[in-house]
Amino acid sequence: MKINIKDKEVKKIIEAETLRQKKMITLIASENYTSHDVDAAVGSCLANKYSEGYPGKRYYKGQVNADKIETLAQTRALKLFGLNKSKWSVNVQALSGSPMNTAVYFALLNPGDTIMGLALSAGGHLTHGHKVSFSGKYFNAVQFGVDPKTEDIDYKEVEAMALKNKPKIIVAGFTAYPRVVNWKKFREIADKVGAYLLVDMSHIAGLVAGKAYPAPFPYADIVTTTTHKTLRGPRGSMIFCKLDDRKLGEKIDKAVFPGLQGGPHMNNIAGLAVALGEALDPKFKTYAKQVVKNAKAMANQFKKLGYKVVSGGTDSHLLLVDVWMDGKGLTGEQAATVLEQNGIVVNKNTVPGDRRPPADPSGLRLGSAAETTRGWKEKQFIACVNKMDKILKAETIRLLKIK
Repeated sequence: MKINIKDKEVKKIIEAETLRQKKMITLIASENYTSHDVDAAVGSCLANKYSEGYPGKRYYKGQVNADKIETLAQTRALKLFGLNKSKWSVNVQALSGSPMNTAVYFALLNPGDTIMGLALSAGGHLTHGHKVSFSGKYFNAVQFGVDPKTEDIDYKEVEAMALKNKPKIIVAGFTAYPRVVNWKKFREIADKVGAYLLVDMSHIAGLVAGKAYPAPFPYADIVTTTTHKTLRGPRGSMIFCKLDDRKLGEKIDKAVFPGLQGGPHMNNIAGLAVALGEALDPKFKTYAKQVVKNAKAMANQFKKLGYKVVSGGTDSHLLLVDVWMDGKGLTGEQAATVLEQNGIVVNKNTVPGDRRPPADPSGLRLGSAAETTRGWKEKQFIACVNKMDKILKAETIRLLKIK
């Protein structure tokens, strides 16, 4: 890809990154590859436009095309997930994942109110109540884990914790949980304590859109998602709100602007509109289903090779593999480093009940979305797992010899 930039230093770095992405195998679950059309929209003249406010209610003039592109993105978002605009609204302005969840909390909670979500160590996200995040500092965050034996969510534990702590928001949605979530059960629990049910579907949005994973919309009050993972869009986010007498959409719109940010990034919203249009193509369903097939193939091959796969497998695009194996293998950091040296990019990750620190945990998180975009199917993923196994075992032997 030719980079037409006069600045030689920047051009050199971008060309190097282009080459790195082309040469490396990407198995990071939160990464994907955008289309040329998405890239073109993000790099368009819409980057020049400052558009504080919302369509038809801007603070600056010259907004005719900004209004059109934002409205188009909203229309396509609702259509993609089969939502009626009389029953759901969508905000496409929050800049990314953490800002979108921040907006929901600030719209519906007061400092010190209780939120409840899955612990980071069990597959949750920082913004779901972790103590180092604003969500765990400004709110009273209680967190549930997974069953130590099955490594699946224990809904009885979730219900007991909710009844005890009476959270105002229950967060159902994850960053490293591979199984199908029982949205209906979360709805029932939320109803028992009068809580809002917030579903963060950032990782699985593309799978939901492609009918490869159950949709949360029949059960959630608010659904948030980033747009750059399985959805194959640019960096950005969407906040879907159920329209009823609680006026959730209005509250969250105000929390995004002027509560948290000024003008939105209209070029990214344009890229999102393109990505949503691409996801409306029937071919996207084929892609989403192949993503899941490929992840399952990886999980099964790791198991055949003797690795412990968290919860025994996956129902989505991601899986967690314990490579430490109680000291018989490598740490997550060691494994991720040696794999990158051999052309495979992954991320280290804690596993449920991990006794190692987050900076150097016991596991790896792997995802199939990016390489599926490149055309990989089960055969290629199985071959990649075999290659990873050889690399990891060779590094384990090398480190033992050093000792």
